[in-house]
Amino acid sequence: MPTVLLIDDDPEFVQSVAAYLGAAGWRVLKIDDGAGVLDLVANERPDAVVCDLMVANGGFGLCRALRREPKRFGSPRIIVANSSAYPNDRQLALEAGADAYLAKPVTASEVELLLRGTVVTAPSPADASNGLAGGGPLPGPARFKFWGVRGSIATPGPSTVKFGGNTSCVEVRVGNEIIILDAGTGIRPLGLSLVEEFGEEPLHLTILISHTHWDHIQGLPFFVPAYNSKNRIRILGYEGARRGLELTLAAQMESPYFPVGFEQMPGHIVIQELRDMRFLVGAVPISTTFLNHPGLCTGYRISTAGGSLAYLSDLEPYPKSQSPAPDSAGPDDTRVISGQKELKLAEFIRGADVLIIDCQYDAREYQRHVGWGHSCVDDSVALAIKAGVGRMFMFHHDPGHDDAKVAEMLQEAREIVAKSGAKLEVEAAREGFESSLGKRSQPGVAP
Repeated sequence: MPTVLLIDDDPEFVQSVAAYLGAAGWRVLKIDDGAGVLDLVANERPDAVVCDLMVANGGFGLCRALRREPKRFGSPRIIVANSSAYPNDRQLALEAGADAYLAKPVTASEVELLLRGTVVTAPSPADASNGLAGGGPLPGPARFKFWGVRGSIATPGPSTVKFGGNTSCVEVRVGNEIIILDAGTGIRPLGLSLVEEFGEEPLHLTILISHTHWDHIQGLPFFVPAYNSKNRIRILGYEGARRGLELTLAAQMESPYFPVGFEQMPGHIVIQELRDMRFLVGAVPISTTFLNHPGLCTGYRISTAGGSLAYLSDLEPYPKSQSPAPDSAGPDDTRVISGQKELKLAEFIRGADVLIIDCQYDAREYQRHVGWGHSCVDDSVALAIKAGVGRMFMFHHDPGHDDAKVAEMLQEAREIVAKSGAKLEVEAAREGFESSLGKRSQPGVAP
């Protein structure tokens, strides 16, 4: 049973949150100010701490103290729930070590939603396709739509009209949940579409960031729903190598690069750095895996009653990209390790109904780009066949590939499948293409 510590001198807030979390399976500890809190955290090692900034012996100093001594206090998730809505307080709290900031009034369910995103463990991919741990059905129905399919840099123009020139962005709807995979330039038309569809109705959106290379985040400043204070947007991803997720996303909006700072966006935006490999978005189980790509890149698998969707936007096959370092394991050992990693990746996508996967190069091009972090269509098809995938979408189209080249690579992929005798359906991701998760297209028909 996970443990959460509530530090707040507002009895109504503490009572409502404690009752809600207790019913949701949390062990709840309560304290009305920060006196003695460090000893309490050291002894109880809670999974999470929910703290008001305006309590004695608490606030920014408490956040910093907990982060300074991880051996003593562990690594609890720190959520600041404060009556101040000033952007500066939010920024200072995050800089002091908080993982998230909620401006009161907030509901107990909002607090639990943040906690659930990192602590609750979802079923494994194999189990998730059959329902939650209790045997109930997963939310559904599920649909997905491509808004950006290009890699590296956006390439609008007459030669990319068919498949599209926007960079990575895929929308997945599961019941009432709207999950967005990456925030490349394709998120701009998605945002406009959401505003047109929902009007003034508040939006609750979750954005899953695979990694923070520009072609996966550069559309975020142009995402219209983020400028409406009625909307609540959660951005989830892993921290990365050098900077925290929030600092990285905000940096691209600093002056002189952009006229509006990230902290000035009126939408209620919560950035959450993931720590577990499985979590929930609402009641939708999400599993993750790390991919072979420069920096920290994440693959996602979304499990629903209608089937599962795996998203591997940027990856390179392990055996071809990894070579032994001097004075380390020999070539044979390296091949064994790489083969194990490749097998683990195949198990992650095993039986997925839909696989969206990096196919930036053809086989000849890949020979000139070994070590660049991207795959060729031949290897991606082979992986999909090995894992028993139902439908595969070629993704992350090279900026130098026009529509004719992508269509040629699609034909090559289908010929590989035909020669293998596999039942895999292969399509090329195309902006605007939309489908139900459990629905398959007719063999041989391009989307």
